Amino acid sequence: MSKKPSSKQNIFSEEYVKKNILHHYDLEDSTIGLIKFKDTQKHRAVYKISSKSAAFCLKKIYFNEDSLLFVYSALQWLWKKGIKTPILLNTKDGLKYVKHDGMIFILTPWVDGYKCDFDNLDHIILSVRQLAHIHNSSRSFFPIKGSEDRVGLNSYYISILKHFNHLLTSYNKAVSTKDKFSNIFLENFEDNLFLAKKSLEIASHIDDDELSKSICHGDYVSKNILFDNDNNIWVIDLDKCKYDYSIRDLGYFLRRLLRRDNTCFNLELALSLLREYNYHSKLTPSDLRYLVTYISFPQKFWKISKDYFKNIGKCNKTAFITLLMKSNEKLNFQIDFVKEIIPRIEKEYNITL
Repeated sequence: MSKKPSSKQNIFSEEYVKKNILHHYDLEDSTIGLIKFKDTQKHRAVYKISSKSAAFCLKKIYFNEDSLLFVYSALQWLWKKGIKTPILLNTKDGLKYVKHDGMIFILTPWVDGYKCDFDNLDHIILSVRQLAHIHNSSRSFFPIKGSEDRVGLNSYYISILKHFNHLLTSYNKAVSTKDKFSNIFLENFEDNLFLAKKSLEIASHIDDDELSKSICHGDYVSKNILFDNDNNIWVIDLDKCKYDYSIRDLGYFLRRLLRRDNTCFNLELALSLLREYNYHSKLTPSDLRYLVTYISFPQKFWKISKDYFKNIGKCNKTAFITLLMKSNEKLNFQIDFVKEIIPRIEKEYNITL
């Protein structure tokens, strides 16, 4: 029985990885570079492994074997449909992962390339097109038997309603607390409430049965979209993937894009990307309602205030004040965007949001 390492430094040392993990792949003579490390309750790490003939990505994952089987199922499904995703490589014993000291490691080929540039219009369009292909090709997806049941498909209206009520609770707490955070919260409350009300109103008209379903990446952002030297697009890090409402992926992508300074709630850019996605993967009226609901809701304002009042006695108040102020920097742009995109979508897609 192997003895558990005494510290994370030991766990993630080059000697430890070579001795306990890489020898399963006959790669113990390779060089190791630690690319990413997250010191959370469940440590996560990514290494670049360079042998004489090739480079690989070694990842210490944070989920169990049943969940890994689901991720593996999704990777295999998409690869067979022509979507470039990293494939899990076999150990010399024919296994898809190494389990050691209660930790699970997987190895994939290293993808040489550069991440999607959100200031490059071609990159953005190709990324949205690829997302549409991912969704279209996985409508009938089913995981390998024994996989974790990674299915979302939760009511977004109920979720938004809970968030809306949290905002009202935070308002009451701010009124009674009267500290600096509370004052900033109250100064910006009415504008954020407008967004929350609009989001909730549109969400109430979503028909869950009409929403498109597929494999969803779960973290479809620039760092997980790579372009190789031949300009092929690769989609990496499907650790959060699940079978869910497809439009959530697009909403997540657009919300990240639209909050940037250079693309700050750019209405014409958003509409052009929506057309690109719709051309390759037809959007239903409820898909569009979900998307506008998703982009409209004041997510950061809601979450920061909820977390602050929940942990008010032990949090770093200065840090929370900074986060709250930052969350409102683009508030007027978001309000104008929401006011303008609703009639544009209604006219272009002949629907009522």
